[in-house]
Amino acid sequence: MYGEPTLDAGFTALPYANPEAPKGGKLVVGNTGGFDTLNPFAQKGTPPWQLRFWGYESLMGRSWDEPFTLYGLLAESINVPEDRSWVEFTLRPEARFSDGSPVTVEDVLWSYETLGTEGHLRYRGFWSKVAGIEQTGPRSLKITFNTEDRELALIAGMRPILKKAQWEGKDFAASGLSEAPIGTGAYVVSDFEPGRFVTLSRNPDYWGADLPLRRGMHNFDELRIDFFGDQTVLFEAFKAGELSAYREFNADKWNSAYDFPAVTDGDVVKSEIPHQRPSGMTGLAMNTRRAPLGDWRVREALILAFNFEYINGTVTGGIQPRITSYFSNSTLGMRDGPAPDEVRALLQPYADSLLPGTLEGYALPTSDGTKRNRRNLRRAVGLLAEAGWTVQDGVLKNADGQVLTLSVLLRQGDAEMKTIVEIYARALDRLGITITPELVDNAQYVARQSEFDFDLTRFRRDLSLSPGNEQKLYWGRAGVNQPGSRNLMGIDSPAAEAMIDRLLTSKSTDDFTAAVRALDRVLTAGRYVIPIWQYDKGRIAHKRQLAHPESLPIYGDRTGFFPDVWWYQPE
Repeated sequence: MYGEPTLDAGFTALPYANPEAPKGGKLVVGNTGGFDTLNPFAQKGTPPWQLRFWGYESLMGRSWDEPFTLYGLLAESINVPEDRSWVEFTLRPEARFSDGSPVTVEDVLWSYETLGTEGHLRYRGFWSKVAGIEQTGPRSLKITFNTEDRELALIAGMRPILKKAQWEGKDFAASGLSEAPIGTGAYVVSDFEPGRFVTLSRNPDYWGADLPLRRGMHNFDELRIDFFGDQTVLFEAFKAGELSAYREFNADKWNSAYDFPAVTDGDVVKSEIPHQRPSGMTGLAMNTRRAPLGDWRVREALILAFNFEYINGTVTGGIQPRITSYFSNSTLGMRDGPAPDEVRALLQPYADSLLPGTLEGYALPTSDGTKRNRRNLRRAVGLLAEAGWTVQDGVLKNADGQVLTLSVLLRQGDAEMKTIVEIYARALDRLGITITPELVDNAQYVARQSEFDFDLTRFRRDLSLSPGNEQKLYWGRAGVNQPGSRNLMGIDSPAAEAMIDRLLTSKSTDDFTAAVRALDRVLTAGRYVIPIWQYDKGRIAHKRQLAHPESLPIYGDRTGFFPDVWWYQPE
């Protein structure tokens, strides 16, 4: 995107991969909930989330040690003009699907159009910016864009490529469990049982095994995903030796709950993986489509009533730091205090639509860590009164006599967030507000989030060091009323929209950083989420036979590192 790739044309392997890693062994991981489709690219259904990463490839691939840099994968070369108004790819002649058939330009053209029109919403935004796509040679194609957006040339290289012939006479969007799409990746679905497991086997004839971008990766012969009703049962399965690895998100539990025999005997190892990526946002999203959550004063009151210091101490032992903004913990995060000149200049044209604190400076409230949280609750009472909500007969009501009651949509088995909400409910009760957790099964959870049928819900957005078009999907105005959009909060902000456009057209790192920091201010001061704690490092407990390189990518343990560059080391 800016400057030059770090790796030169003669690189032999990614810097965080071990090209000498042995092949073999089996990795078993656990998911909660279930699945009702093996097609991770369709909008309908809930697939195992790992499928789209483990079995499918695109024209270009990432190095997780470099933001905003891609290298050729299915494509052997990329041609792009200075203004990035189009991009041309030439396919590698050796590129193959898992059934051994060659990847053709026709497959690529079909994949782009099908995903752009019938695929998951995350693929459709790109297609709307394509003016034309055409074959330019036996192994080459050209995509022309209708929008000024410097990231599009990179996004074009990241669409999964599927086999056209597989879907002739079939409904791609409704494939369900009938079959998994044929891909080009190192793994293929070899067995499954609905609600119980999915097994992927490494393709011994995988076409890309010797590519520098793939050397030292995909080392396990078999990857298996087992499904459990909730996280507690999943953890017990790991303790019993049924799973190979377990990712822990609670620092207190990491320090206190890993004293079972397999750990003390050395059969299970605890690995901590540092990273440099943004905190992203985790917490309780507030649905601004529903009154009174459309009023920022009510949202701010709910944030004030959320006694983070006390809840964090109770749930995580107070170890994990709080998320302070969407891009906190990185160079892209907004800075404390008033907006600096370069950020203010970007936001000033939208000053009339900005919420208090965006330009002046906004910080999440803090408490003294005690249970009472009196000072913040007093401030919350004042804001609620300004918004027309006062305590009448022990409950909070507005002028029409409506009672302020809220529910939190949670997935069954989400014990941690259920505990958080239960503690939070006791504080809200002192304000005359009733809030209750509503636990539903996986299918209902996905359906209700898709239809925005909730007051509050658990929210998690991983954000990268290279934010781009996905920001439209997360916070764009087009998603406010679009079922299935990832704009769960219903953010409708002209300033946010403009900052996303700005970062997509920036031509220097400084301009790009200013645009992201401005966007961070708009989102954070928008009071759309009640943030909880950062996942400041990766925590993976695993069988001692599992190993990873000592060199770690700046993105840490996210998908692309585990299990991609890990291996099984026989004793």
